[in-house]
Order: sequence, then structure tokens, then C-alpha cells
Amino acid sequence: MRLATWNVNSVKARLPRLLDWLDTVKPDVVCLQEIKAPEAGFPTDEVGELGYASAVHADGRWNGVALLSRVGLADVTRGFAGDPGYAGEPDVDAAPLLPAEPVHETRAIAATCGDTRVWSVYVPNGRTPSSAHYQYKLVWLDALRAAVGEELTPGRRLAVCGDFNVAPADSDVWDPAAFVGSTHVTPPEREELRRLRDLGLRDVLPRPLKGDKPFTYWDYRAGMFHMDKGMRIDLVYASDALADAVTDAYVDREARKGKGPSDHAPVVVDC
Repeated sequence: MRLATWNVNSVKARLPRLLDWLDTVKPDVVCLQEIKAPEAGFPTDEVGELGYASAVHADGRWNGVALLSRVGLADVTRGFAGDPGYAGEPDVDAAPLLPAEPVHETRAIAATCGDTRVWSVYVPNGRTPSSAHYQYKLVWLDALRAAVGEELTPGRRLAVCGDFNVAPADSDVWDPAAFVGSTHVTPPEREELRRLRDLGLRDVLPRPLKGDKPFTYWDYRAGMFHMDKGMRIDLVYASDALADAVTDAYVDREARKGKGPSDHAPVVVDC
């Protein structure tokens, strides 16, 4: 199986590139994040012409995840039990301060593709360590761990893939000093990833196609990509049964080049 994950940063804006990439790389299963489109606006017919069935969890212009598969798409679940939702910042005009009702965002979808259970996740960004969104991120990751744990049985091929918005270690950012005081690198975020791995998942480390760091994201600011000032935040966490079958894994840096790319590159795993 060839498994891939890609934050496309708007499936509509990136559709020609996505279709060309699917036709060239020919992954069997693709996890997409940040599709930024309602389910009705997803290009089901276009990817279907290339042999892919689609499962989508999206509700509009923000967030949104999807799975594409040409090896089967069964037992689809959208979201997960325990998802805390995001209530936003407290209402400063209320007395006492009252949070809004939580909104359950479209950030996770799972399905059985052939003999493998696959999750596509788009972890909350966190914004700043002092933000309510950061606390939401930590609670969301904790709830995800519990949901994945329910499915992770001995011998099962399972993968949790996507944009985690966390760099697992200092070596996964171009300059740790540049991220001091920022999200994506704080000890609590990394601890949540460690706890997820402790369920019995392994970090499938891809090889870079250029340089010595397998970065998957580069800010759009001028020169960041060409200077390779990036981060590794798009991850594939695999059960032992799946990780043991991996024969290759790489960051498809070519997909980040050219006109109008996503700010993320796909991660491709042969397993």
C-alpha cells in the first residue's frame, strides 16, 4: 500500500495540482487536511475519475478533512467520541465570564482502507500559548488519544496521519531559537504527542528529497522554502504491524514547488 498525507490548504485552489499529483504518484490512500470546502463542494467526481472513492468531513471555508482510497473505504467515522469542541475566548462582556457553546470542528475522519485503519487529522493550531485555542488543542489531542486507543488492537494495521501542528522535537524545526514563546514546540504539546505514541504507535520518519531535514511545512514568506527554513509537523503515526511493513517514506518536496502550491508538502509512505 502507498499511503500519503497532505495538508492541501484549500482543495478548490489546489485541485489541478492535486489531480496531477494523484495521477503521477498514484497513492492508494490519501489523507487530506484543511480542504476549506463544504462536503458538497468536494471534487468527488474529479478524483473518482482517477479511481478514488472519497469520504469527507467538512462544513465550509475553514478546516475540513478527507480520505481518498482506491483499495476500499469502509466503516467511515467522522469526528470522534469525546471531541471537546471549541468554545472560543470567554465573553468579556458577561458577568461572570461565560464561554460560548462549544463548536465541534471538522478535524478528524477515519475509515478502513483495505486491511488498514486510517485516520486523517487536522490538529488545532493553538495560536499562542496564552490563547484559549491552545488549551483546546491540548484537550483535543488528549481526546484523540483516547479515541485512537479504542481502535488500536494487537496486530492491527493502523495509521494516524495529518497536520499535527506540533514539531515533535527541536530537530524538527529549522531554528529552535526562532520558536521560543510560540506554539508547535512547547513541552505540553510534545507531551501529548508522546502520550499518543505510547499507545503503541511509531513515528514514521520520512527521508527528505533535499537537505538533511525532512521538513513538511514552510511559511509562504519570501525565501523560507528556498532557504529550507521549515518544520516537520505533518506526521504519520503507525501501529507496529504497519510500521514493520514500511519499505520507504519520503517528503514529496516537489509538490511544494511551482506556482500556487500549498505551504505543506505531502508525506508518502510505502507499506
